Amino acid sequence: MRWKDRDESSNIEDRRGMSGGGKAGLGVGGIVLVVVIALATGQDPLKLLGQISNQAPLSTNNEPHKTTAREEDLKKFTGVVLKDTEVVWNAIFTKAGKRYVEPKLVMFTGHVQSGCGEADAGMGPFYCGNDQKVYIDLSFYDMLKQRFGAEGDFAQAYVIAHEVGHHVQKLTGVLDKVHDMRSKMSETQANQLSVRLELQADYYAGVWAHHAKEMESLTEEDLNSAMTAANAIGDDSIQKKSQGYVVPDAFTHGTSAQRQRWFMKGWRSGDMSGGDTFSVRDF
Repeated sequence: MRWKDRDESSNIEDRRGMSGGGKAGLGVGGIVLVVVIALATGQDPLKLLGQISNQAPLSTNNEPHKTTAREEDLKKFTGVVLKDTEVVWNAIFTKAGKRYVEPKLVMFTGHVQSGCGEADAGMGPFYCGNDQKVYIDLSFYDMLKQRFGAEGDFAQAYVIAHEVGHHVQKLTGVLDKVHDMRSKMSETQANQLSVRLELQADYYAGVWAHHAKEMESLTEEDLNSAMTAANAIGDDSIQKKSQGYVVPDAFTHGTSAQRQRWFMKGWRSGDMSGGDTFSVRDF
């Protein structure tokens, strides 16, 4: 992925080294992330979940954050990717006669206070619709490479693009509608709706990648990184490795094949309108 010496987004909030206050529980995305980490490291997922929930002390250090050259590169990389998403989604929304409100991206270390409550690095990158911000601890990038085996810059960029995809859903009203509907459903029905929501975010990540490729910031090799990442975090892959069998009713993000398929649909079309994962029977 070509990102060096390119423009960075101005929508960055650097809260690294700041105190977040309190502990945070894991969200759905965080639970999936922790399970993947456990499988990759040969640990018991349930035990690791408990350790993260109970042993995540809050840093009270408010001194200026000391960074390494590696971390500064990751900061710049993140800013460049966010800028790319802004260029792409501004153009798409403008063409549709709408206004794209750019999200903020918050960089933090350890813990952070978000509009959705307390959060910690164990949750992984996430989007909060209440304040329309994407949150990421830059150490996640190293975790992605070392523990998930996801090599390449694009595997990292894919994470950001997926979370920005949730922001697009917020702007179109889909995110709030789905959250409201899920609160009135059975757990199985709510999980199925969650899968459709996540697959649409994957599709939007693919739409971004389509246009980023046209801007010559992506190559065909980057596509392989995305496919590897999507395969590793499919619900079926995680369940099969963790318990030896698959429980479809418990899926919340989609199977490996589904995640790959919807990303590829976005990659091939570059058309936002093709990502209706809610009305199709076979998703």
